[in-house]
Amino acid sequence: MPVISASHEFDVSDLFVNLQPFSGRRLFLKVEGFNFAGSIKLKAAREIVAQAEAAGVLGPGTTLVESSSGNMGVALAVLAASRGFRFLCVTDSRCNAVTRRTMEAFGAEVHVITEPHETEGFLGARIRHVEALVAADEKKVWLNQYRSPGNWMAHYRTTAPAIAAQFPDLNVLIVGAGTTGTLMGCARYFRETRPGVRIVAVDSVGSVTFGGPAGTRHIPGLGTSVRPALLDESFVDDVVLVPEADTVRTCRELMRQGFLFGGSTGTVVHGALDWLHRNYRDEQVTAVTISPDLGERYMESIYHDEWVRNSFAPGVLPGGAGIQEGPDFGDPADFAATAGLESVSR
Repeated sequence: MPVISASHEFDVSDLFVNLQPFSGRRLFLKVEGFNFAGSIKLKAAREIVAQAEAAGVLGPGTTLVESSSGNMGVALAVLAASRGFRFLCVTDSRCNAVTRRTMEAFGAEVHVITEPHETEGFLGARIRHVEALVAADEKKVWLNQYRSPGNWMAHYRTTAPAIAAQFPDLNVLIVGAGTTGTLMGCARYFRETRPGVRIVAVDSVGSVTFGGPAGTRHIPGLGTSVRPALLDESFVDDVVLVPEADTVRTCRELMRQGFLFGGSTGTVVHGALDWLHRNYRDEQVTAVTISPDLGERYMESIYHDEWVRNSFAPGVLPGGAGIQEGPDFGDPADFAATAGLESVSR
């Protein structure tokens, strides 16, 4: 059992869930939500802040500023509380109330953007607000997770090596795309060390990351309304786009199996099973995907029947019964039929 003196020092890095009993595929889920920030973003937050300190950017009276849909904001709030920094998070109205209150409880100041930019959505509006804050006060420092190399380096140094050590027979790594820090860090590592591993990115329908048309998205985490500066598509072998309705179905099916995960996990698991079903219908390969966070912060959205009915077209909750009537995992062909595998592969 580790003994720590600071909250940001603790992170479970070697926990994987075997999804084969439910899915019929050798698909393993790396669980990243067991730390005091509750998500994989703690890794990137530590690395980005460390690089800022090394560069002499942080000093007395500095206020860290970052744009976040939720998880990076919580991670930086935890780090700031532990290290004695001030932190201001710019988020938007899709960020759930529990996440906002969590940041504030750690001492962060939270600005909520309620109107999206006309062409670049909520992310564009958040970034413009950050830029205005920094321009008006030289003591405010924007860490900029969308451009900082620390975002992908954290996963190059930690996440990817942990996967490689656990799965020497890995064939496919399937990673969700938000800022693309996790995707790029893992892809670079495996390109250098095991170039035979295929890298598949999973994104949400309505995201512009891989050139698709912008559309309404309700679930924070994956997807963007501004193409990520960190993204280098030469490291990506394929892309799967998942409708958010399928994210909800998959999260609820995982819950029926006893696993409470966040929205990004439902998206990547659905995308992974879809991609494996279409590319390896009659062949077993070893695949790993990554769960960025757990599900407690989504109880008023993904796991709330009324929110789902108000956010999506009829039919997402079969029979109106919610969690108890989600689609069954099992044989991949049955999963495809019952879960509505309508993802789009590039």
